[in-house]
Parts: sequence; C-alpha cells; structure tokens
Amino acid sequence: MPFIQINLLEGRSAEKKETLIYEITQTTAHVLEVPIETIRVMINEMPPEHWGIAGESVKKRQSNKRE
Repeated sequence: MPFIQINLLEGRSAEKKETLIYEITQTTAHVLEVPIETIRVMINEMPPEHWGIAGESVKKRQSNKRE
C-alpha cells in the first residue's frame, strides 16, 4: 500500500489540495501499477514560521522580501 506524505506551507485552497490528492493518486497508480484503493495521501500543512530555509524561517524571508 503506497503511503505518500506531502509537506506544504499553509495557504492553498481546498480545491487545489483535492486536485493534488487526485493527481498524485492517479500517477502513483499508473507508475506502480496498483489499484487506487490502496493509495493513501497525507498533506501536512505548516505555518511559514515552522519552515526554515538557509537558517531563517520562511515567514522572516517573506517579510524581508517585502521591505
């Protein structure tokens, strides 16, 4: 049973996440030749202050770009 975890920053619409789940499921079923009923997809959403790049949070990086 494929179990796929996707980590994203918060902010995408429910419709975009539904599309992502659908497309990931379809692609996985095709590539691995498994029934879609066996595929699980988990989306983990994080606030920008919980995700770091190059030693600083995404929230801080975003605020620095606006200045």
